[in-house]
Amino acid sequence: MEPNQNNQNRGGGGRPPQNSFGQNMMIVVIAAVLSLFLMNWGSSLMRDKSEEEVSYDQFYEMMESGEVEKVSIGSSEITIRVKEDSEKYPSMIHYYTYKMDYDPELLPTLRANGIEFAQEAPDTSGFIWDIVIGLVLPFVLIFLIMNFMMKRMGGGNGIMGVGKSNAKMYMERETGVTFADVAGEDEAKESLVEIVDFLHNPGKYRSIGAKLPKGALLVGPPGTGKTLLAKAVAGEAKVPFYSLSGSDFVEMFVGVGASRVRDLFKQANSTAPCIIFIDEIDAIGKSRNSRYGGNDERENTLNQLLSEMDGFDPGRGIMVLGATNRPEILDPALLRPGRFDRRVIVEKPDLKGRVNILKVHAKDVKLDKTVNFEEIALATSGAVGADLANMMNEAAIMAVKDGRKAVSQKDLFEAVEVVLVGKEKKDRILSKEERRIVSYHEVGHALIAAVQKDAEPVQKITIVPRTMGALGYVMQVPEEEKYLMSKKELEARLVTAFGGRAAEELVFDSITTGASNDIEQATDIARAMVTQYGMSDAFGVMGLAKTQDQYLSGRTVLNCSEDTAAEIDRVVKEMLQKAYEEAKAILAENREIMDQIAAYLIEKETITGKEFMEIYRRAKGIPEPEETEAAEEAKPETSGEMKAEAEPEQPGNTPQEGPEEELGEFREV
Repeated sequence: MEPNQNNQNRGGGGRPPQNSFGQNMMIVVIAAVLSLFLMNWGSSLMRDKSEEEVSYDQFYEMMESGEVEKVSIGSSEITIRVKEDSEKYPSMIHYYTYKMDYDPELLPTLRANGIEFAQEAPDTSGFIWDIVIGLVLPFVLIFLIMNFMMKRMGGGNGIMGVGKSNAKMYMERETGVTFADVAGEDEAKESLVEIVDFLHNPGKYRSIGAKLPKGALLVGPPGTGKTLLAKAVAGEAKVPFYSLSGSDFVEMFVGVGASRVRDLFKQANSTAPCIIFIDEIDAIGKSRNSRYGGNDERENTLNQLLSEMDGFDPGRGIMVLGATNRPEILDPALLRPGRFDRRVIVEKPDLKGRVNILKVHAKDVKLDKTVNFEEIALATSGAVGADLANMMNEAAIMAVKDGRKAVSQKDLFEAVEVVLVGKEKKDRILSKEERRIVSYHEVGHALIAAVQKDAEPVQKITIVPRTMGALGYVMQVPEEEKYLMSKKELEARLVTAFGGRAAEELVFDSITTGASNDIEQATDIARAMVTQYGMSDAFGVMGLAKTQDQYLSGRTVLNCSEDTAAEIDRVVKEMLQKAYEEAKAILAENREIMDQIAAYLIEKETITGKEFMEIYRRAKGIPEPEETEAAEEAKPETSGEMKAEAEPEQPGNTPQEGPEEELGEFREV
């Protein structure tokens, strides 16, 4: 049973990292030392370098010895000018001493020695400069340092703007995105078209008593286009669009998040009608129970957001859009009608959606006549829009590297492989024995897939290592898009997954570490069959696990006793062992074919699915599909009723989810 990872961040929301805090403290210490230095330096500037202090007693000695020519008596100091012919005291230096508060002998001594003296007017400049250096300058320095720190820690415009909203406002068409730029999410777009129409034509809705929904929550896996949809809504509505992230609200200073929420809605009210888009809203919208960790500042921010969404006038035309990958952790008060009235599911695109997404991303890319988006879409089952955009860009880069002016189908398939398993490692040289092991391993997967009726056809087999750790792999591409998987298909996947390990044991009478990924995938499938899909005789239709983080990791947590968990492990082990034994039996029966294909693969390093099937059919004595079709056409028509196979009846009217699919189907070692 996996630990709840959500508790790892308990109480940690809104706090800066420790290393950042240490850096800020270091800045404060350095600034304090600098302030003291400046204060001392400023005081020293007030004193001329050509002056020298003497003691009061020494001043009397200078007068009585006839060294002094003139003195100036100030409020606190006595400036002394010595005679030019003085041998003890250089005349170019002006000497000074601090004045005694009461000295009745000073004036008589000056007169007795014939020394010229003058009383100076009080000078307040030194006093003012002392105040500036001692009081004003430190406060100014502290203010500047705090302002700098606030900017570093996300304070926006500094200490005076700490409570200001950090939202970026795009006016009217500045988002540059419309619904034409969003493909593969037709249902999500339909849900948002009404919002756009309301902002354009509010009168026709108000006439019947309808109100604009206050909010719409975009929910789905990463990369499906939630942010793009929000920008498209703003682009279509042609109204101001405020965009910011949920983490922009929360700081280490109490009250900042709530203040920023108030400022955001104040700005929105001044520019209504408008749209506010909060990306990753789960940063401030987490449930306020203790399960996901408490944080007073984040909760205050959430409370302010709830209050603002309740308070603004729906007739003003302010629409709040939120986006998240984790709707299960949001506070129920945020999801209720009247706040986020609509939940728009932005899910992974289907086959048609992937084709349309590829077309959108290919509109500025030069393509040759070989490109077939249908084939690429079939090979990328489970891919999201961001994945497909990356694949299209990689294909264009490959075409440039090869010196071609247009992207070909080969470039696109290679780009799919680069995204999934990395680039080819041409400099990695396997030993002769390792090449044989990897070859038989991959042929084992492919041969079992060809023998089994319910397995997906093989597209490619290679033993060229890749940068993501694969020494070789088998690429399987489905013939059509599927939304349900039968028990037989899942069992066929289990057997296919063990094809590599079974081939190693059968041919080399030993096993290697190359099957680790296969074992992991097979175990996940078998455990899902037992705990989620009700496909085991031991537990029947009993649900034993719950899915957490549906749109992120999709991991499951067992919902049963320890005894039941132990029994689940036993049943899963039996299923895996049965699939492994079946894989060994299939390969033993087709040992000669496996040897032929493995030898061909060692020689060529990479073979296509077509080449693989040609060798397989030739070894099995199966005629090619073209020959079979020609023979069928040559048969004379016979009267009577033709028997047709009835398609299996679909189980119920409610669509059911199959196991989470990766991009394509890869068996790697």
